[in-house]
Amino acid sequence: MIFLNFKCSAIYRKERALINKNIAAVIPAAGLGTRMGGLKQIMLLKGKPVLARTVAAFELHPGIKEIIIVAPGGAPADEIKSKMKGFNKLKSIVEGGDNRQASVFNGLQAVSKDIDGVLIHDGARPLVSEKVISDIISYVREGKSAISGVKTKDTIKIADSKNIISDTPDRDYVWLVQTPQGFPPEIIKKAHERAALDNFLGTDDSILLERLGEKVYMVEGDYKNIKLTTKEDFIMAEMLMDLREQ
Repeated sequence: MIFLNFKCSAIYRKERALINKNIAAVIPAAGLGTRMGGLKQIMLLKGKPVLARTVAAFELHPGIKEIIIVAPGGAPADEIKSKMKGFNKLKSIVEGGDNRQASVFNGLQAVSKDIDGVLIHDGARPLVSEKVISDIISYVREGKSAISGVKTKDTIKIADSKNIISDTPDRDYVWLVQTPQGFPPEIIKKAHERAALDNFLGTDDSILLERLGEKVYMVEGDYKNIKLTTKEDFIMAEMLMDLREQ
């Protein structure tokens, strides 16, 4: 009985240690919205700015301790700051870089030293669910790296520069990558630093770890977690929000 009590106590202490890990959210939103004809971060989505809806998802999540927004420099930053009132977990708004990767790295520099894990999430994905955030956090709390995504519903073809098909991968193993993506802070910072030294530019954050041989887990995301890039995406997002409310 004493052994069982000791074992249960050890398990409890481990679980509490995992729960008490401090998690930060870095939200890159430094794009100038050239395809949208303006700052999509402050465009209204059912009455609220897109970025405010994105930040609110992390503000309301109990597992997130602090939020860092990466915004454009100059006047656009002032516009974004004016819309980001009332968020208690918002630690800072930092200026972005020449591209998304540089912007994320700037955001990582603003993360507090006592943070045990970092979630990186696109500012233009306001429909992220609490479940997806929680699923990524569960990996990060164990010191693992994980990204969210959904399996493709379509057949995928690989074609060369002349549009000649060279391969048809098994779609059971093909994922459409989303955010959030979660990492231990020291690992993701090291990966960004190495990429900068090598002049390597990736299309997401996980590839920076993959090229260093780090293990990254794939986590089931949400088909509704779309990225707002075009005006049609806004229409789709409003429809999805209506369905969620129903």
